[in-house]
Amino acid sequence: MYMRIAKQGLLALGLAAAAVVGPLGGSLGGSSPANAAEAVSVRLKWLPQAQFAGFYVAKAKGFYEAEGLDMTINPGGPNLNAEALVASGADTFGLGSGTEAVLYARAKGLPLVCIGMSQQKTPFAFVARAASGIKTIEDFKGRKVATWFTGPQYTLYSVLAAAKIDQSELTIMPQPVTMAPFIDGQFDVATVTFYNELNTLKAQGIDDLTVFTPDDYGVTTQQDSFLVSEKVLAEKPELVQGFLNATLKGWKYAFEHKDEALDIVMAASEGLERGHQALMLDEIERLMVAGRAAEEGLGALDMASIEKVQADLISFGALKEPVDLKAAFNETVWEKVPASDKKL
Repeated sequence: MYMRIAKQGLLALGLAAAAVVGPLGGSLGGSSPANAAEAVSVRLKWLPQAQFAGFYVAKAKGFYEAEGLDMTINPGGPNLNAEALVASGADTFGLGSGTEAVLYARAKGLPLVCIGMSQQKTPFAFVARAASGIKTIEDFKGRKVATWFTGPQYTLYSVLAAAKIDQSELTIMPQPVTMAPFIDGQFDVATVTFYNELNTLKAQGIDDLTVFTPDDYGVTTQQDSFLVSEKVLAEKPELVQGFLNATLKGWKYAFEHKDEALDIVMAASEGLERGHQALMLDEIERLMVAGRAAEEGLGALDMASIEKVQADLISFGALKEPVDLKAAFNETVWEKVPASDKKL
């Protein structure tokens, strides 16, 4: 009897040990640190809103967890730069600004890699009120034109160049976050995003606007870049793949279940106005489901557009020399995202 109990006890201990540590350090039963989700973070470019719905949906629906990621979503702000935070390792991933920002970061030596682009069309536009008499780009001459000097100024420069207008023929001035100065007539032309400021103006009853769309002048710049550091991409490719898989799946789900997506976004931040967020989500969908993404899936990189943006920046003197586009933009991760996770 004693021998039987002893043998049974040893067998139980052996099974318990096997359940804790397998032959390769992994678990043979149950969960273990080897299989636990890895803690990572993504830094957004602004505060919670529908512009980032895909990230919040991916977390709420467990898409990150399914890829082995314990995801923390960190909001951005006026003094937070996603490119710098990802390059330094403070955040694992980031949603940065557009093509221009990636090029500048690489030119400055930041070890960043863009693995996809959210917005396929230029999200910026320039608006003038009807009373200003500005009906064409040529009418910008002699006027005060405001823009954000965080990248969109180069979109403006490209539009002017396409219209053969020298920058010296108008007054280009910095634009604040608020649209109040434009409403008050402090400048003639303002920069807006289709998904935010334009809707804000219309919500205030300001609909006597002439809208100038850069794409109509052959200027297309992709925006909202999915970023990772060279180090993380090289050392943890599966982690990076899981991030993009889950994020694009989150965006797909958000567009296919908008009411639920809005519930999730609204829960992420107090004070959001649902109607405004609904309009934003609709416009973000229009910008994301365009170009190459319309046929091949969300998050696609448009290398032809990227090459043209770089050429424009060099011609403006904004870049002294071209950067290595193959090092700065990696299509391999996006190509491996399952079609079921990125195609609507």
